[in-house]
Formats: sequence, C-alpha cells, structure tokens
Amino acid sequence: MNKQDFNEGLLGFLDASPTPFHATRNMAMMFENAGFKRLYEEQKWKLKEGEKYYVTRNDSSVIAFTYPKSEKVYTMIGAHTDSPNLKLKPNPVIKEHGVIKFGVEPYGGVLLNPWFDRDLSLAGRVSYLSSENIIKDALIDFKKPIATIPSLAIHLDREVNNTRSINAQTDITPVLMTESDLDFEAFLKEELSQEASDVEKIYASELSFYDVQKSSYVGLKEDFIASARLDNLLSCYVGMVGVCSVPSDVAMLFIASDHEEVGSESTSGAGGSFLEFTLKRIAPEHEEYVEMIRRSTLISADNAHAIHPNFSSKHDAQHAPQMNKGVVIKVNANQRYASNSKTISRFMNVASSLGEEIQQFVTRSDMGCGSTIGPITATRLGIETLDVGLPTLGMHSIRELAGSDDAHSLYKILLGYTR
Repeated sequence: MNKQDFNEGLLGFLDASPTPFHATRNMAMMFENAGFKRLYEEQKWKLKEGEKYYVTRNDSSVIAFTYPKSEKVYTMIGAHTDSPNLKLKPNPVIKEHGVIKFGVEPYGGVLLNPWFDRDLSLAGRVSYLSSENIIKDALIDFKKPIATIPSLAIHLDREVNNTRSINAQTDITPVLMTESDLDFEAFLKEELSQEASDVEKIYASELSFYDVQKSSYVGLKEDFIASARLDNLLSCYVGMVGVCSVPSDVAMLFIASDHEEVGSESTSGAGGSFLEFTLKRIAPEHEEYVEMIRRSTLISADNAHAIHPNFSSKHDAQHAPQMNKGVVIKVNANQRYASNSKTISRFMNVASSLGEEIQQFVTRSDMGCGSTIGPITATRLGIETLDVGLPTLGMHSIRELAGSDDAHSLYKILLGYTR
C-alpha cells in the first residue's frame, strides 16, 4: 500500500472512531472484509490452520491473528484504543444560570486548556432493556455539535495569560442549551432509536465528548496530520493494516487494548487476561505455549514525544525525535519502556534493510517518564518486547500533530519483520 492510500485510510479511520467502542467496531469490520473469522471468548474455539481470526472483549479491545500451518512464532503488535477525554457522569444534567450543562469527569491525563471553545459532540456505548426483556448494548454517535465549553472572557480575568488554572469540577462543564426541560433518558432514547427500535429502558451508558473537527493534512506542503486521538489510534491503524496485509501462512498478531491511559488494570486492558487467554488457546499445550512466547516478539507501538520547536529544553538534546524523520525507539533504564538491546537490534536491522530511518528517545534524567502497554505485557507474558512510537506534538490535547510520513514507515517495518 502506498503512502497516499495509507494516509487517506488513516484519516477516515480517525474520523469514524470517536471512542474505543467505535474504533473496535471499525477494526472488526476491517478484519471481516479482509477474510478474518470472528471468534467469541465464551464459546469453544476450533482453529483451522491457514485461517485468520479476530476476537473482541468489552467491545473496546480487539485481537486479530493469523493461524499458519508453519511454526507459530509470532510478530505481535500492541496498541491501545483509548485516548484522554471528558466522560459523561451517570447523572449529568445540571440546570443553572439559564443554561443546561452536562457534568463530566476527565479520563486519563487530558490536557484541559484546548477543550475550551470547541464544537463538541457525544458518542459511546449505551446498555438498555429491550422490549423482549433482554439487556442489550448499542453504540451511538451524535456526530453534530451539541455542546461547547466557553472560555471566560479576558475582561473578567486579566491575569488569565499568566496564571490560568482549570478546576476539573466547575470549569469544564459543556453547555448544551438555554434552560428548559431535558429528560436525559429521553435524550438518549431519541438518538438510540437510529440504532435500535426495541428500547424499553436505558440502564447505563459510557459516553465521551469529542471535537467534531475532522482530521486533516496540515502544513504548507502537507507535512503533518492533525487530529484528535492520534494517541493511540495512529498505532491501532498501523497494526490493523499490518495484520491485514500479511498472508495467512505468516504468523502475526495484533492487539489493541482499552484503558492504557488510566493504567491498563481492567478486564479489557493490557494488565488483564485478554492476550494471555487468547495465546493459550492458540497453543493449548503448556510446553508449546511457553516455546511460542519465548520465540515470539511484541512490538508495543505508542506515540513518542517529538521535540517541540518552542520548548526544546524539555528534551535530552541527544534523544530528541523529529517528525518525518522515522520511527522512534523508546528506552528507559528504569523499565518504563520494555526495549532491550536484543529487541532494539532486530528492529534496527529490519529498518536498515528497508532503508527506513530510526530515531531514539530517552526522557531527560531530571523528568519523569511515562509508560506503555509494553512493560505490562512483557511482565505478564514473559515475551521479548520493544517499545516504539511515532513522533507527536500536543500529545493528550484535543488535537494532536504527527508527521505524514512516519506511520507509513512503521507499517513497512512491521511487514519487514515477517520476511
């Protein structure tokens, strides 16, 4: 796949995936179109060599894998489906000062300032009781702008450019309308009617606000891609296209987990059992399973901090990645990243054979270092792991920026692993 087609598909995927639930559904549809057969965890598996399969958990995490006739030494690609955002509280309606607002709770390490003065919509999963007395789930997406969070005028806070801070409880409640009657259940039922016609009662929902501005190329020569949720749908897209591009006789697995931004400790997060249980069903005999794990490799793909041209002092000068200069290998002496000399060497060797550039990132020694699913998965499974990422600016903002060359470069390197 050439870079232009790859990036056009990426932009479409980003726009169609406002929540982990939508991202997982879109990836599942991609796998179906590519000939993968769906499995269900609660059912018995009868895997056939030469086939491709996928399985989801919680509607927000997905694993896709080939099942070759040859030895099952897998190249695994790991990413995460979630991004920092504003999640709706269970009883969200707030009526005061002539308007109706919705109460929200920040999810993950969200950068709050950019959420002001944006056109916001709402999407996620709703659980409801059907007319047949069955609890069902459905995804909704309002798509149109239904809310905004107005900034406080500078006239009312003359020190805003020097001392502004944001109270997560009181300052970021989205405004939906001038005050009138609003029944929250009826509000959801009306939108849900487009997906389901048998709604009797709504029980619960997991909904998030998002910016309706579409992803796009940015720059005088379209050097950049700007979008919400680049962290980490960028890597999800690379892994999805990668596993769909290999023949069924090549051992490749892709996993996109939920809840990375809040620590991965959940049933559908990397700290849960989803990948481990799947691999044990691929190799049900213990000796076979251990051999497969120890001979396979996991590439944990999550965004990396590109050097900010206005804040270059925040980087170690010798480890300051630039956009459109190649994939970043992430290293941390304290195991916040799982890369080691063996996994780094193989990745560099594959990249070099393809003529693809590589960069390295180490955080400043006087600053804290974030982490990824890499160390979590390596610890749980005992699999050799490498942490890589695509250089990004504005990480955890409502709109992030990445180079328009880098995702396609990672895609080519992943395919190079299978040769």
